[in-house]
This record gives sequence, structure tokens and C-alpha cells, in this order.
Amino acid sequence: MSRIEIVQLTQQFKGHRAVDAVDLVIEDGDFVVLLGPSGCGKTTLLRMIAGLLEPTQGRILIDGVDVTELPSKKRNLAMVFQSYALYPHLSVAKNLAFPLAVLRTPKAERVRRVHEVAASLGLENLLERKPRELSGGQRQRVAVGRALVRRPSAYLMDEPLSNLDAKLRTATRQELSELHAELSATFVYVTHDQVEAMTMATKIVVLDAGRIEQFGTPDEIYHRPASVFVAGFVGAPPMNLVVGTVGSIGGVVTATAEGIEARLWPGVAEKRTVVIGVRPEHLRLDDFAANAESTAGSASALSVEGVVERIENLGSEQVLYLRVGDTLMTARGDDFGALRRGDLLALSAPIERIHLFDEATGQRLEWVPEPDELPAAAAQVAVMA
Repeated sequence: MSRIEIVQLTQQFKGHRAVDAVDLVIEDGDFVVLLGPSGCGKTTLLRMIAGLLEPTQGRILIDGVDVTELPSKKRNLAMVFQSYALYPHLSVAKNLAFPLAVLRTPKAERVRRVHEVAASLGLENLLERKPRELSGGQRQRVAVGRALVRRPSAYLMDEPLSNLDAKLRTATRQELSELHAELSATFVYVTHDQVEAMTMATKIVVLDAGRIEQFGTPDEIYHRPASVFVAGFVGAPPMNLVVGTVGSIGGVVTATAEGIEARLWPGVAEKRTVVIGVRPEHLRLDDFAANAESTAGSASALSVEGVVERIENLGSEQVLYLRVGDTLMTARGDDFGALRRGDLLALSAPIERIHLFDEATGQRLEWVPEPDELPAAAAQVAVMA
């Protein structure tokens, strides 16, 4: 399989930079998902890797070889399109064999590879059917099989599951994950679906306006978002983000906003504007009166006070919407059933679940432990490198 290196890759359309000087290394065997909203440049980036679009500037290297000027057919990459792109007049077997016919692979080898791929994807009984006789999921498997049969250096996939219904998407997602594990192949996969990204990827590239906001494992992306954009984009409901300040109150470094107080650690800090973040599932119910008393002396908690606006029952859990000053915050849990609209409520979160971002740049502020004088849980705020 292959290692793909992207160096300062740029694509400009009529004054608009769809991809802006992207640097990225996709290691051999990785399942890398390009994730972001519509128009962020993920499909443009994939098409440049595939050789379907010539970059304005920058380089693409596959296993150390510069392929920037090579046509797509010479890059040994297989592309799976959102629209399947099957030949309607050919049978499943002939659709699967088509890339091998173009490469002039001997007929016996073609037949062997087609049956091998068909067996791995559960298509053995469909080989004589035409695409119009297949379901959406079956067509998608044929499109994937046509890529597999070539044994390429890497597999490039552009939102391949977007045309499937929810149940079929879940099943096909599992099939692709198992296929990746079985082949130990390099996959580059485009989607705007967070669930696909979090469940399948070994690494996720979060893109916004043609630039990489963060590149990391699903766990890093979710639990340590590098910016306000990543924090607000990844997660459903997204992270609660409120503009506030960090400063010292009564000898404790504290982050505050209207209705919110996060007592961080003992010490003194210069006042600065920040964005305070906490994920909905990390907010838990407090008794309002007890909370007001207990948090006054606490040095390791975030407290939120507001008014209940509504509760959505999702069956396995509930989503609470709480009006905190001018901000509508959300909490996820299974203990909100007794609450009613207009109830005054207090929520809390442990200190390790609080995220701080610089208000001006949007970048994450890291928590750097003091060496000696404070306990291990104490920290100071420093801009992430």
C-alpha cells in the first residue's frame, strides 16, 4: 500500500482558494477521513490526490515519488464516487472486471479476481444482474468492488454512503471498516457525516475554508479540539461555547460568563477574554440551593445556572435546553424527565471537562501543570503550540 504526502497543495478558482496551502501526511495503512462542512475543500483535495484536478501549486508524493504531473491512470489509485458511476449496460461481473480490462489483465486472472472480490463483498449471486436490478446498497458494494479488484496503492472515496438510507449506511460503514482492517490498505475518505468519521477513521482531517483546522485521531478531535471551529463542528449536539473572561477571584483563577463560573486553580492570572467550552454530556444536574453553597468554596468545578426552555426525549437519552443569560446551552442525560419549562436549574461539570479557547484567534488554550508549588490538578493557561 502507500504513503501519501501533500506539500503546500493549493487550488484556486477565479480568485477563490478552495484549498489553501495544505500540508498533510497520510501514512501507509491509515484510514483518513476528510471532514468538514459543504464548501470546505475536502472533495477538491481528494480530486487533486486522484489526479482528476490539477493543483494551482504544491506537490503530491506517493511513496516518495512526485506524482503531481502524472495523469490519474498512472497513479495506481482507485476512486469510489458518490454517484456509483456504474455502467448501466454491463452486468455486475463486467462492471467489476472493467478496470482490469482497461489494464489488459489476462482473462483468467480477471475472472479469478472478480470472483474473489465478489465473495468478499457478498456479490456472488448478483454477478449476472445489471445495475438497474440492484438496490442502492448493492450498487455501492459493486462500486467498492470495482476499486478493490485493481489492487491499487490507495482507495479514494468521495461520500460513498450519502445515497443510502440510515440502516444501510450503518451496515455498509461496518463493511468498509472490516475491509480496511482486512486489507491493511490506505483509505482517504470524504464525508460531512461526523458519525462516519468517528466510527471508521484512524485519523481525521477537519477542514474549514480550504485549510486544515486539526489533524488527529477521533479521540483527539473530540476530546481536545484545537479550535472553536472544531469544537463547534464535531459533536451532536455540539460543544457549548460561551464568551467569558479568565481572571482571579478570591485567590482562585476563575473563568466566568453570565450564569457560568469555572473555578480552575488557586493562584493569580491576568484578566483575558476567552471562549469557555463544555460538551453537553459532561453537564450534570445539581440541586440548585446546594450548588450555590458548595461551589462558593470549590476550586475544581464548573457551575452553570439558568432556566429550562425545553427538553427533547430521544428514547435512550434526553437533551435539555437551558437559557443561561443570552446563551442557549444544551445538556445530554437520562435524568431530566421531572423538569418543566421555566424551572430554575443548576448544572455542573468536572474541571477536566472544561475547554478554553482564545477569543481573538479561536485557538485552544492548553492547561500546563505548574512544576512544584501547586497540586497535580492545578494548571496555568498557555496557548497551544
